[in-house]
Amino acid sequence: VQLQASGGGLVRAGGSLRLSCAASGNILSINDMGWYRQAPGKQRELVADITRGGNTHYADSVKGRFTISKDNAKNTMYLQMDNLKPEDTAVYYCTAGISTAQAVGTILNDYWGQGTLVTVSS
Repeated sequence: VQLQASGGGLVRAGGSLRLSCAASGNILSINDMGWYRQAPGKQRELVADITRGGNTHYADSVKGRFTISKDNAKNTMYLQMDNLKPEDTAVYYCTAGISTAQAVGTILNDYWGQGTLVTVSS
C-alpha cells in the first residue's frame, strides 16, 4: 500500500492550492484519513481529518479556509486550501488507516504519504 501526496507549490498570500492524496495497492477498505503539516523547527500538527463516514474535523488555525474531502471510488483524499497565509508554509503529509488482506487475516495499519511542500509568500 502506498499513499502519494501531490499538489504542493509556491503561492502568494491569499492564494489557493489543492492537495491530493491517492492510496494504491491491495486495499480492502480505508478508514479515517487526515492531513498533517510540519513547519521548519516545529512539531507535526493535525490540519484536518475525515472519517470513513465523511465527518470532518479541522484545526482552529485553518477553519473556514481549508476544506477536506474524499472520493471513495478513487481512494483519494483532497485538501482545498484557500486564503493561504505565510504561516501555512510547511510540508504537508497525508495519512490513512487502511485494511489489507494478509495470510493471517485482515490487518489495519496507518500509512503515511511522502509529504508535499507548500510555501506561501507574503
